[in-house]
Amino acid sequence: MAVILNIETSTEVCSVALTSEGQVLDHRENYEGQNHATLLSQYVKDMLDYARSREMKIEAIAVSIGPGSYTGLRIGLSEAKGLAFGLNVPLIGVNTLQLMTVSTMFNHFIEEDKVLYVPMIDARRMEVYTAVYTPGLEAVLEPQAMILDEHSFEDLLQQGNTLVLMGNGSDKARQVLNHEQVRFVSGIKPVAVEMMALAEKAWREQSFIDVAYSTPLYLKEFQATKPKNPVLNL
Repeated sequence: MAVILNIETSTEVCSVALTSEGQVLDHRENYEGQNHATLLSQYVKDMLDYARSREMKIEAIAVSIGPGSYTGLRIGLSEAKGLAFGLNVPLIGVNTLQLMTVSTMFNHFIEEDKVLYVPMIDARRMEVYTAVYTPGLEAVLEPQAMILDEHSFEDLLQQGNTLVLMGNGSDKARQVLNHEQVRFVSGIKPVAVEMMALAEKAWREQSFIDVAYSTPLYLKEFQATKPKNPVLNL
């Protein structure tokens, strides 16, 4: 099995992990947010030093491609592309929503017959980036930006499904989705150590993304915000 360097920067968490054969060899994580550009290069260097000191050859770079923070995704993908090009290894793109779903399935047992997983990443106001997946990661609802209200996922609930919601966007759903078939799982954040299963699956299937032309999964156009206290040019 390949030695893979995993990078995850799609939310407030900045994390890197070196994995191989179902094991995490080394990793770094920071949950404080807003410092990805400062931390990521050092975290990557730590993983490269680890591999070099043990005469390991890194055979692929995996990166979370979104959806998520515009800035975080750009930082992570740029670093991953540079590494893949410099090391002459393939680049693996991991969907952030699938990553959160896998993390939930691995860490929480849901004893229900008809379970669907609904990862949510916070966007603006009552909006989230979300999708709906079966336990086999088949998309019942493709990744999209959604404004939540009391009717969200109504058709899936009427079909008798149990919806398992997770991620930092699910706090918004708690405000409007009061349904006995909705479960909330707390504490799920996309991190590099949880990328291992999806990255190794992509490696086995030789499912790679283009080092030069691949782009993050933004789902909607970037909208700049005006500063609260703009500086006047006098």
